[in-house]
Amino acid sequence: MKMHKVQIDNRGIAKVTLCRPELHNAFNDELINDLINCFLELEANENIRLVVLTGEGKSFCAGADLNWMKRMKDYSFEENLADTQKLAELFTVINNFKKPTIARVNGSALGGGAGLIACCDYVLAVDTAQIGFTEVRLGLVPAVISPFVIAKIGESHARATFLSGVRFNVPKAASMGLVHQISSFDKIDEDLEVLVKEFLQAAPTAAVIAKELIANVVRKNSTEAARDYTCELISNVRKSNEGQEGMTAILEKRKANWL
Repeated sequence: MKMHKVQIDNRGIAKVTLCRPELHNAFNDELINDLINCFLELEANENIRLVVLTGEGKSFCAGADLNWMKRMKDYSFEENLADTQKLAELFTVINNFKKPTIARVNGSALGGGAGLIACCDYVLAVDTAQIGFTEVRLGLVPAVISPFVIAKIGESHARATFLSGVRFNVPKAASMGLVHQISSFDKIDEDLEVLVKEFLQAAPTAAVIAKELIANVVRKNSTEAARDYTCELISNVRKSNEGQEGMTAILEKRKANWL
């Protein structure tokens, strides 16, 4: 039995739902493998415009499943390394997914669950959710998720939250840059639909290139290298089919063909 479900509408919006509500959608090795394969399949589907990641029930994702942790306790170093590399692959696949991703945070996101939302491009969260990097309270550290989380919240907020394992509310998460929009439980789907329509205003290929642009600029180690890369990129994009169509549509005062 799959621990997640995927629904794709006629606009190319894929909704991926974690389906372990009785365990607060906690990770185990099976769910990790399922989600890796799911996102790789969606990546290969050219009809997909955007992915929404959410949870079933009261929680978004509570981190590691206790039964999985019980097995981990007796792993050798080599077994632990293989296990954590698989988890790192999941976060990397979601973080590097070429199309836009939105986390619909329907409830609390703890540990690896908070890592999941850090990997998404836009985070819409209910105002009642609790978020936390709680690993140190189990004698562990948020190691695998740290590159993705620190990229979002920075070193200062990482020090303030990683070292104590404190849980914090959604307004605090928003002030840290981890959450982009706050909603209520009865309005989250309405707000999500408005948000999806905003993302669909973007030309499909331009959205993909914009995501690549951000990643590449962040990796450039000098202003000069970033300048050369960005100038060459926009020069190519202006001559692309979408670039030509977008500029023509503005001049002709009409909607672009992707709308």
